[in-house]
Amino acid sequence: MAERGRILVIEDDADGLRAVTEAIAEAGWEVVGLAAARAAIERARGEVFDAVITDLVMPEMDGLAVLRELTRLQPDLPVLLMTAHGSIDTAVRALKDGAYDYLVKPLNLDDLQARIARAVETRRLRAEVSDLHRELRRRYTARAMQAGAPVMQAVLRQIEAVASTMATVLILGESGTGKELVARALHVDGRRAAGPFVAVNCGAFAESLLESELFGHEKGAFTGAAQRHPGAFERAQGGTLFLDEIGIAPPAVQARLLRVLEEHEVLPVGGTQPLKVDARIVAASNRDLEALVAAGEFRHDLLYRLQVVTLRLPPLRERREDLRPLADRFLAQASAEHGRRIEGLAPDAYARLEQYDWPGNVRELRNAIESAVILASGPLLTAADFPLRNSAGGKTHAPPGLPAPGLTLAAVEKEAILQALRRHEGNRALAAGELGISPRTIQRKVQEYQLPF
Repeated sequence: MAERGRILVIEDDADGLRAVTEAIAEAGWEVVGLAAARAAIERARGEVFDAVITDLVMPEMDGLAVLRELTRLQPDLPVLLMTAHGSIDTAVRALKDGAYDYLVKPLNLDDLQARIARAVETRRLRAEVSDLHRELRRRYTARAMQAGAPVMQAVLRQIEAVASTMATVLILGESGTGKELVARALHVDGRRAAGPFVAVNCGAFAESLLESELFGHEKGAFTGAAQRHPGAFERAQGGTLFLDEIGIAPPAVQARLLRVLEEHEVLPVGGTQPLKVDARIVAASNRDLEALVAAGEFRHDLLYRLQVVTLRLPPLRERREDLRPLADRFLAQASAEHGRRIEGLAPDAYARLEQYDWPGNVRELRNAIESAVILASGPLLTAADFPLRNSAGGKTHAPPGLPAPGLTLAAVEKEAILQALRRHEGNRALAAGELGISPRTIQRKVQEYQLPF
């Protein structure tokens, strides 16, 4: 039978040790049986096991001491205690101290095998979760960001200084500069990395839906509320809540956000009892919040609460040293994701990218590279693979206001929305007004076409 895992058994009674190890081996696991607790701990110090079964009452070291030592060595290692009927209360207390399960003597061998199977599966799942946390930390840590430009190096130093604190952070920058990546870096590099990271785009919901998304609602709070819905603050307990496009939040939502920040509690829609919340708040905006305050569109007291620490992200045109490394990284990612064998970018492709102002910033660059990889006809991307418009110096590659030949209606619509958003610096409401469509429609189109705003 194929190897299913390694089990360590600690039992000072020779007959009991032989019975347990034989039952485990018959079920297909590799088993190591030891009578001495300290010798077993030394084996666990240098070898990998998927589960440990230890007797509770032993002369050299009892099972609780073994549990504490093994948990210190390998926190994800499931430990099962074997106990007689008279010691069940002690075994139950051990569960509170981190034991995975307990077995009552005399052992039922079928039950023993079933519990080991569950413990081994738990060990596998715990390992997967640990691997996922490590991968997320590797991917989203501040050190993974491209920061060759001095302005970005300064941002990274700020992230590293703030991440380990509990300070509320406001991230400002144009659309596409990587504000959510900075928020994730603050999370994974901080003290709450093991907790959840919850992101809410305040511009993606109607006012009533945004309140429900942020603060939750009780069953029957409104028509269609068939069950209780935990809000983002509740879902982010022990972790980080990222509030993107905070400048678009309606006045009523701003007032409720201010109360949450002041009182550290949230009242769900339709609820009567407030819930204590414990989440670090990171907010972001591509709009000038000071100007919105002056115009009476944003609460000054909420802004003061949010900008305990302010991070300003530079646009890509101000960090051109990072353009080539970013392009190379996005090329590798897109090639792997789409199964394309693209060797790199030709010199004229780099030149084309460097001549462009990138109003959509890093997000627009990533989308341009991905599109070029998908449509490329050769092993190298060339300038022809990047039909960029409105490049630096005012150069264009098509007459202004006229669609290029061969474009579909969807492509023309996408370009019209893109240009309107650029003219209004990402303000969806103003762009929608210019185009004669509703803000909800433009929000849907931005998501449908994956526009960098």
